[in-house]
Amino acid sequence: MATFYPVQLKDEGNKHFQAGEIDKAIESYTKALKVCKDKKVQAVIFRNRSACFLKKENYTSAASDASKAIDVDAADIKALYRRCQALEKLGKLDMAFKDVQRCATLEPKNKTFLETLRRLGAEIQQKLKTSFSTDSRVQNMFDILFSEEEDKEKKEKAANNLIVLAREDAGAERIFQNNGVALLMQLIETGKAEMILAAIRTLSGMCTGHRARATAIIHMVRIEKLCSIMAMDHEEIALATCNLFQCIYESLSGADNRVYGKEEALVLDSSKDLKTILIALLEMVTSKKVSGHGRDQALNLLTKNVPRKDKKESDHSKTLFTIDHGLKKILKVCGQVPELPDQLPMTENTQLIASVLLNKLYDDLRCDPERDNYRDVCDEYIKGKFDPNDMDKNIHAINALSGLLQGPFDVGNALVGRQGVMEMMVALCSSEREVDQLVAIEAIIHASTKMSRASFIISNGVSLLKDIYKKTKNEKIKIRALVGLCKLGSAGGDDYSMRQFAEGSTEKLAKQCRKWLCNPTLDVRTRKWAIEGLAYLTSDADVKDDFVEDEPAMRAMFELAKVRRSKDKTILYAVACTLVNCTNSYDKKEIIPEMVQLAKFSKQHVPEQHPKDKKDFIDSRVKKLLKAGVTSALAVMVKADSSILTDQTKEMLARVFLALSEDPKDRGTIVAHGGGKALIPLAIEGTDAGKIKACHALARIAAISNPDIAFPGERVYEVVRPLVSLLNTERDGTQNFDALRSLTNLAAKSDKLRLKIMKEKALPEIENYMFEEHEQIRQAATECMCNLVCCKEVQERYMEDGNDKLKLLVLLCSEEDDKLQIAAAGALAMLTAAQKKLCVKMTKVTVQWLEILQRLCLHDNPQVQHRGMVIIFNMLEADEELAKKLIESELLEILSYVAKQEDNPKRQDAIDAARACVSRAMDLGLIKPFTQ
Repeated sequence: MATFYPVQLKDEGNKHFQAGEIDKAIESYTKALKVCKDKKVQAVIFRNRSACFLKKENYTSAASDASKAIDVDAADIKALYRRCQALEKLGKLDMAFKDVQRCATLEPKNKTFLETLRRLGAEIQQKLKTSFSTDSRVQNMFDILFSEEEDKEKKEKAANNLIVLAREDAGAERIFQNNGVALLMQLIETGKAEMILAAIRTLSGMCTGHRARATAIIHMVRIEKLCSIMAMDHEEIALATCNLFQCIYESLSGADNRVYGKEEALVLDSSKDLKTILIALLEMVTSKKVSGHGRDQALNLLTKNVPRKDKKESDHSKTLFTIDHGLKKILKVCGQVPELPDQLPMTENTQLIASVLLNKLYDDLRCDPERDNYRDVCDEYIKGKFDPNDMDKNIHAINALSGLLQGPFDVGNALVGRQGVMEMMVALCSSEREVDQLVAIEAIIHASTKMSRASFIISNGVSLLKDIYKKTKNEKIKIRALVGLCKLGSAGGDDYSMRQFAEGSTEKLAKQCRKWLCNPTLDVRTRKWAIEGLAYLTSDADVKDDFVEDEPAMRAMFELAKVRRSKDKTILYAVACTLVNCTNSYDKKEIIPEMVQLAKFSKQHVPEQHPKDKKDFIDSRVKKLLKAGVTSALAVMVKADSSILTDQTKEMLARVFLALSEDPKDRGTIVAHGGGKALIPLAIEGTDAGKIKACHALARIAAISNPDIAFPGERVYEVVRPLVSLLNTERDGTQNFDALRSLTNLAAKSDKLRLKIMKEKALPEIENYMFEEHEQIRQAATECMCNLVCCKEVQERYMEDGNDKLKLLVLLCSEEDDKLQIAAAGALAMLTAAQKKLCVKMTKVTVQWLEILQRLCLHDNPQVQHRGMVIIFNMLEADEELAKKLIESELLEILSYVAKQEDNPKRQDAIDAARACVSRAMDLGLIKPFTQ
């Protein structure tokens, strides 16, 4: 094994640098530093590597390496100037000025140093001037806000200016340095809503991305004070304070990766502050002093920040702490019954948000003992509330159980199975108090998700629910009783043979739901329950068909999903369920005929498909949904708040989009109503299955749509990564094929998009699929490569030695498939036009090259023939020896034959290219002119 000395490695790095191979230069210098012991040589290497980092725009590393060189030799003028350049780019003008001042002292006549010195001096003066100007503007804004005489419009303008200024790092620092936090607290103390909002939003800007300021602000303002502001009964203030807490939390937990110098060392340990925030939020969950809006935001903050964002991370101590100190508090919120006295203030969303948090905490647990502990805490809480002498406590326990059934269902389902729990639910339905009936019916609805539970209720509670439905005059109870019946009627799912009710019963229930849904005189909450009833009933194919025939009902559901997005988002799950059922986009078990026969022989149940669940019926339903405007409703639903738009709901929306996009003729409609843009967030976040389905729907749309229309502006670059993810070998062939076609379409758009595809490491995957046995996938991969070879970086891969990339393209030109030949020959034509060296290289990759080119030039398909002629022309242009070899072969006869043909619009491109080849051969003196 060869031994490399530091000087050799340094010289090697210098050669790479001079050749523009910066990454290789850095690699050589780094190796040299590992083996070098001489400090003076080390200093030179550090100085040289600093120059490389400057080229790579890695200014922090450039400044660091230059400093190490200066430590050895304080008069190293090159290192000083390189550090100056890096510091200037990092915004540290004062330090950069000192370095260039030292350079100018060492070489007083150097024009570059003098010019840099003058320019930096002017920039520093301007910065000081701007700082003083900003200081006066900040003071002026506060003066206007505190003034009793200024009009409202002027105060609003000053508040907005302050918020905008705080969003810029320099502006935020000026506010902070000018006693801004104390002044903002004075604004909060005025008690005026608009002043409080302005102050909170300004603080959010100051805390964003700056750990030092965030730490200082929470110590100056105090976490308790921020909690009391968020607790106010004002939705906007609660939301703004929640955003402030989120900015603080992200800054303290390390989301801020920027370098701030020495100040960073002072605030590295933020764990104590983060724990204090967590404890304060848990206190807010059950405090009676907290408004419903404040409680919602406290729960939202816990949902966002407690569970791990990436399950690969090992530390889930925040989740375990929250379970130990807050699980019972969250269950208390779930158990609240607004109709009873002395309950916690809540909004209509609070209990669902609490259920989402319960689910997220349970999902974040890593082992069975942790899950057992979670179940034990829940069991202890529910059992502790049951009291035969206190009905209020009983319905609190049942309501808390409903919260678990909407969150971690397995935990809730296990508790429902305990002796006496289900019987208690049925008994409460018989109570004379309407509130008892209300809570019990909701619990039955949530508990009957599993068929084993549903069969128990069918035998014990259906008659009771029917009786309540017929007799009660309370609309709230009536609609819930109906939904309970709907859910029980759908317990067999799409299995036609497992209908729970008599023929026609589910259709009657669905008709009543649709009637309520279309009734504008009913309150929105009642209509929302009607959608929930349809979500259960649409597992029956007759109900699906009736629903899509009722266009007013569909439009009413879509409008309700749009209108309620800002306040009550619980509707999203029900709408998504209904659409998944109508499009049959749920997972279906593959039925193997042999297994069916075996099941029949052993007298086992065999699922039966409803006649209306066959493909032609599904396609018809999809068309009717699109006509009713389903895409625009889905696009609005995707924008819902993340605390309510759960990963499961996202997955269902992705399933619906995939079903809608199956027919290429419908994809233009989806794009026109914003479906392309709506799919991007679904492809990036959610369950693995949901992301894959959203990516596939994106691929279908991107394959045949104009990217400028489907994904306007910068959005088109966000689409690339989801598409590339479908090239994974674990995805199925259809997904691979659609992904390749969509990338082909994008690659034709611009060089910037081609580079983005390269950066996402798609090239090796595309090259692998060019070897694929499946003809359509191989053709799609070759077409994609044909569009990518326009990019210089892709051409360089074909220039490299030691691979068969070029050989593969040449061999693909000999395949029988015309479309594959067009793509492969097109790629070769562009490569040989852009890189002359490839013309010579092509003759060395296979002995068949000449025969393949001759076949291309004689091809019946004019597109293939034209590409073959262009390749020959490029080879004649590239190298005289190669040109001579071509003309001496049978190719001359082929070129002459094609060139002599009469003009023909169908083959004109090939004829013109042949004539250009002959003309080039004459210019080279290889043939004499001929007469037609």
